[in-house]
Order: sequence, then C-alpha cells, then structure tokens
Amino acid sequence: MTIPFRQAARVGAYVVKQHLTGRKRYPLVLMLEPLYRCNLACAGCGKIDYPDDILNMRMSYEECMEAIDECGAPAVSIAGGEPLLHRDMPRIVKGFIERNKFVILCTNALLMAKKIDDYEPNPNFTWSIHLDGDKAMHDKSVCQKGTYDVAIAAIKLAKEKGFRTQINCTLFNDADPEKVAAFFDEMMAMGLDGITVSPGYAYERAPDQQHFLDRERTRKLFRDILGRGNGGKKWQFTQSELFLDFLAGNQTYECSPWSMPLRCVFGWQKPCYLLGEGYAKTFKELMEDTDWDKYGVGNYEKCANCMVHCGFEGTAVADSVKRPWKMLPIAVRGVKTDGPMAPDIPLTNQRPAEYNFSRHVELALAKVRAGKAGPQKGGAAS
Repeated sequence: MTIPFRQAARVGAYVVKQHLTGRKRYPLVLMLEPLYRCNLACAGCGKIDYPDDILNMRMSYEECMEAIDECGAPAVSIAGGEPLLHRDMPRIVKGFIERNKFVILCTNALLMAKKIDDYEPNPNFTWSIHLDGDKAMHDKSVCQKGTYDVAIAAIKLAKEKGFRTQINCTLFNDADPEKVAAFFDEMMAMGLDGITVSPGYAYERAPDQQHFLDRERTRKLFRDILGRGNGGKKWQFTQSELFLDFLAGNQTYECSPWSMPLRCVFGWQKPCYLLGEGYAKTFKELMEDTDWDKYGVGNYEKCANCMVHCGFEGTAVADSVKRPWKMLPIAVRGVKTDGPMAPDIPLTNQRPAEYNFSRHVELALAKVRAGKAGPQKGGAAS
C-alpha cells in the first residue's frame, strides 16, 4: 500500500474513533460529482447519459463546502463528468485543503496541460488520472484514440511540477492479465505514486453492457493479475491490502455503501455512488432514511456482481482496524493467488431490480425548467 503515512495515520485514527464511540455507519471518503458534463463519452460510463439541461448543471463552491462540512469525512474524491470543466474547481480544491481534507481530483487529463497551473502541490492534494490499461486498452475503453498519450504526458507534467500523482484503473472482462501486469510495471517505472484499481460496475444505462465482470470472473482475473506481481507487492496500490485480498477471492465481505457517500447535482444519492435509487436533501437524511438492508450483494439484483472499491473498501478498512493481524500475511507474502477461495454471498434471496432513472431525470428537469435549479453562479463550464 502506498497511502502516505500522514494520511493513513489520520484516517486510521478517525476510524478508531468511530469504533470507540460505537458509530456503526460513518463516511470515509466523500464522493463528489459537481457536474456530469464530460469531454469523453466512454461506452462503459453510466454518468453522462443525461439531457443537456442536466449536463449544464453545476454544484456551487458553497454547496461543495457544505457537503464536506455536513458529512465530516476526512477525504474527498472529486469526479464527474470531468471536474476540470468546472470553472470553480481550483477554488473548490483549495477550500477542501483549507479544511485539512485529503483531496483526490479525478480527471481524464485532456485539460490538464491547460489547467495545471491553477493548482499548487500540497501534501493533501493528489491528481488521479484515469487510465484503463495500456494504449490499446485505454483508448478502446474511452472510445477515443490518443487519450492514452495525453494522459501519460499529463502524468509526467504533474510529477515534474511536484504533484502527488496516481492513476485510477477500471478493468472489464476483456482485460488480459499479462498486459495489465505489464501496464502496472510501466506505471511504477514512471515514478507514479500509486494505482487505484477496481472492476467495472454494470451501470444500467451504459451503452456497452457486454464487458462488465461478474464476481467469479473478477476474483479469477485479480488472482491472475496479482499473481504476476508477487501477490501485488511488486506494485504500489492506494488501497487497503484487505480490499485487494477481497478482489482475489480471499475475503467474504458485505458492502458498506455509506462509507463513500455521493453528493451530486441532484443531492445525496441513495444508496451509493453507483446506484441512483433516490436522492436526499441532507447527509443526515441519507443516513437515517435510507433502508440500507435493502441493498448489497444478496439483497438486491443490481448489486449482484459488484466488487467496486466505493462499496467494499470501507468494509476492508473497518476489518483492518478490528482485526489488524489479518494484514500481516499479506504484508509478508502478498495477496494469496491460489488455493480455495472464500465462500461468496448467495443470491437466492435478492429482490428484483427497480428502474427509477427516468423518474429522477423528469423531476430534475422540472426543477430546472421552473428555475429552481440549474447552473450555479460559479459553475459555468470553461
């Protein structure tokens, strides 16, 4: 794991405090989507299929600060859409840093060369550049040639300017373990500060529905990849060792959707970053009024194949605090990539999927057209 000691220590102390006070559900990372507009149209994305009136909406600086103050998470991950399209993004990042929050700014890097001087290196700030593998893999994933080369140039530029820089890599069922391992080797050779990796989630509205992983194939894929890197020890991941162990099929975890709550242009998304089953006006309402037991693997059909970090990283972190001895074998030998896997959660009692997208969009559009929502004062695209 390559999370800076300062960050790991502070987040660890925060988690211990939650456990000592008996708090069952608490946020680790605020997932913030201050806009949905993007300058790419990836086939596996379920975040950009909205009418223009919604794609033109922006969260204001004030709304972004209210979100972190309201939930109290020690870190915030800013995504979208493409965050660098938001005119107030430098001010938003600075506002979070002034609140002593760890900030991860996720970007496809197409605008980084133009925008990078609007930001300053800081121990609390990390660029997270979207790269789904080598040149052929990534350009295919984002449906646009040349994006890999732009991202690589942005990584080099960010490192030259003294920024902490990582990549976020989403893998699908056509990922070749040998090529992924070689890609990770290349990233480490560039001096990258870390890799965040996750299997893709099957967004119901994504144009490409053929390349999402089920849980069995996810576990086999990650065993094959990590086995080529000494159980993952060859590479530096910005994730819990127990989450990687879970991806390789060695842990049976239920998800903790509240650990990475999403605040977006619609409000606080129920129940998680991946599923838009409704929206709460406040974080308190999200936590108290969401029927958490209705969701998760084994409870809900839409969750059946999910092993994504935003649902299970929080579970892994909590487990590492409760049972720190479980991390020792991984630290010594790496993630186990052979032998029997942990039992998976049965799906026999899961409830069928509900489809609410059109209703949410209709409600949002009605508010926009009534003048009650829409682009905020600081948020027009630049």
